[in-house]
Amino acid sequence: MKRALLIFAITLISLGIFAQEQYSTKKKKAIKYFESAIQYYNSRDNKSALFHAHKAIETDLNFVEPYNFIAAIYDEDGNYNKAIEYYNKAIIIAPSFSPNTYYFLGKLEYLTGNYESSTIHLKQCLEFENIKPKITHWAKEILKRSVFSENAVNNPVPFNPISLGKNINTKYNDYWPSLTADENILITTITIPIDDKYPISSRNIHEDFFISHKDEDGNWKKIKNIGAPINSKNNEGAQNFSADGQWLFYTVCNRPEDYGSCDIYYARKIGDKWNEPKNLGPDVNAGSWDCNPSMASDGRTLFFSSNRKGGEGSKDIWCTSLQDNGRWTKPENLGNKINTLGNESAPFIHPDNKTLYFASDGLVGLGELDIFMSRKQVNGEWGEPVNIGYPINTKGNEMGLIVNSSGNLALFSSERFGGEGMDIYSFDLYKEAQPERVFYVKGYVYDKATNKRLKANFELYNVEKDSLVVKSVSNPGNGSYLITLPTNNNYAFNVSKKGYMFYSENFSLKNFDDNKKPYEINIPLQVIEKNASIVLKNIFFEIDSYDLRLESRTELSKLFQFLNINSSLIVEISGHTDNVGSKQHNINLSTNRAKKVYEYLINKGISASRLSYKGYYFSRPIAKNDTEEGRAKNRRTEFKIISK
Repeated sequence: MKRALLIFAITLISLGIFAQEQYSTKKKKAIKYFESAIQYYNSRDNKSALFHAHKAIETDLNFVEPYNFIAAIYDEDGNYNKAIEYYNKAIIIAPSFSPNTYYFLGKLEYLTGNYESSTIHLKQCLEFENIKPKITHWAKEILKRSVFSENAVNNPVPFNPISLGKNINTKYNDYWPSLTADENILITTITIPIDDKYPISSRNIHEDFFISHKDEDGNWKKIKNIGAPINSKNNEGAQNFSADGQWLFYTVCNRPEDYGSCDIYYARKIGDKWNEPKNLGPDVNAGSWDCNPSMASDGRTLFFSSNRKGGEGSKDIWCTSLQDNGRWTKPENLGNKINTLGNESAPFIHPDNKTLYFASDGLVGLGELDIFMSRKQVNGEWGEPVNIGYPINTKGNEMGLIVNSSGNLALFSSERFGGEGMDIYSFDLYKEAQPERVFYVKGYVYDKATNKRLKANFELYNVEKDSLVVKSVSNPGNGSYLITLPTNNNYAFNVSKKGYMFYSENFSLKNFDDNKKPYEINIPLQVIEKNASIVLKNIFFEIDSYDLRLESRTELSKLFQFLNINSSLIVEISGHTDNVGSKQHNINLSTNRAKKVYEYLINKGISASRLSYKGYYFSRPIAKNDTEEGRAKNRRTEFKIISK
């Protein structure tokens, strides 16, 4: 069993408590056997050390030191059950001999999931006087964990893992699931033999990525090797999709050309094929162990685990941001709310961009690595991590959990449930551990005149905060895109490409309906030419007024940028209304609304000679005025190219 943080790696032997002037026995033969055992141990001959320690016990059954010595060797070798057996025998023989016996017994009972006994023995350890400070510190630390774990086991969270089935899980180890936001594509890492004529062994083992798509009925198709150029002769693992499935980030280790022992690579999808993978470079890969990338749905922020210098402990979680020049910022440590003196790894940032799941052995948990979650607070800081509970977490290592965009289904790998080695499982995630639900919109961008698919820039803004939520690019090969939309917000969506009119859309996800289906919108872009026009869907006015609402800031800024870049254009801003009210009232309303946009642009520095405005009241409807939905479409602001 791997020792994670269990820098409870104090052992009875390392404390030197056996080099005593006076033993608990008077029998010289027993002492001689025992001191021979110590000498064999110091020579790294544990087999002979155990033999002579047992001979010492046979000579005097009440000689307590050999019991602790034998237990310590079993502890050091990872044979915890045997170690527990001998620590218990030592306590029965001499209950007041040493607080250390209670400490090491309690530690091992914690590691093996016997939390009730661990709590009892650690409390007994702390009742002794003159305890070594190191023992006192770790006894209190593990006691805290044992009390937590006992409570967690007595109050389990809902958990019903279901295998993803034979189309996903193989006869080999299947792990590190990665899922697109629309839940239609899954990538896993599988350990396969280099030569399938022979069984897997240390010399015949290789990690590759495998991919599956859902069929029309929502079932996973048979998983297939993703192939070159992603898979290579090296081991590839610990991968993560961007939310739109257009980027793949993953870990490669021990390539001679890399910057550290493990580096993070990325590949981009062009059409239906992946381009040649690239190393993220020295801005991110720091000559250390850099692993477990997780790309945020904003298209700019990458979380990962690293043991680089400057962290809080052994392995920490860091993040870096992609800049407009294509360079990554200097990685920042997530700080001591998330990171500890131990190991933090396998981060997964949910598409809500607020909820982080990760593995830690430094936070209070049930044994080794446990899965925790933390939510980003309003001030931008991470909240206190929360252990997601038993039996999701156990005394063993749990890591690599991901959560779907809806927030109600988790995926992880495990060998606990009778599969063939490690398999991928899904389970309904209980409410308290769920992230904010995320909606999405997807489709493709194309030339309105020729239907040619286009690579275009797109941005998503929270209109109430005028803050950028997502910034990315549609697929260069087929124009496809996917953006995630956390619920309970209103968004402005802008698509732009040089030589084309920009496109704007509005998504209102306040009072979200769980039955609402994701949007599928194919976006036509118009070439900049005379009489080309677009509806500015994110310019908002107060009801029956020409006062601009604050939510219009994003769209007005985009319009200004467009005119500033295309400095020869002459345009008309037009206002339109529904047919409610008198004609004159609507003429005045539509004219003044267009004028407000005109004045904004002039105040920003656009020459008045390039602008005009006009109100068309309800003379140019784009929908029928007999429904509220139709009237809403008719209440709009447009701009049109008068001259290039």
